[in-house]
Amino acid sequence: MKVNLLNVDGDAIHAHGAVSEDVVIQMANGVKEQLNSTYAIAVSGIAGPDGGSEEKPVGTVWIAIAGPNETIAEKFLFRGDRKRILQRTSQMGLSMARNEILRQEPL
Repeated sequence: MKVNLLNVDGDAIHAHGAVSEDVVIQMANGVKEQLNSTYAIAVSGIAGPDGGSEEKPVGTVWIAIAGPNETIAEKFLFRGDRKRILQRTSQMGLSMARNEILRQEPL
């Protein structure tokens, strides 16, 4: 069952949670497909101050980059307050996208 605009499988959310590799990969692929773009970034995480658990503490973030040939995802555990976690997440997402673009399309 698809549950949203990004075509994320609701069963994946129920099985793994919204903050998971499977879900963030589906999000990135959904963005890429919906926007008909070459690259897309997706992020899912727990920025706090609440919402964390022992399994997924505050600062847990998954970032995925969908490119022309593959989709990569990486898990991070950022420290700090909500603002700092959001800053680090956006910086890492852009850095990952830049690296993937350069890897796919070297200058």
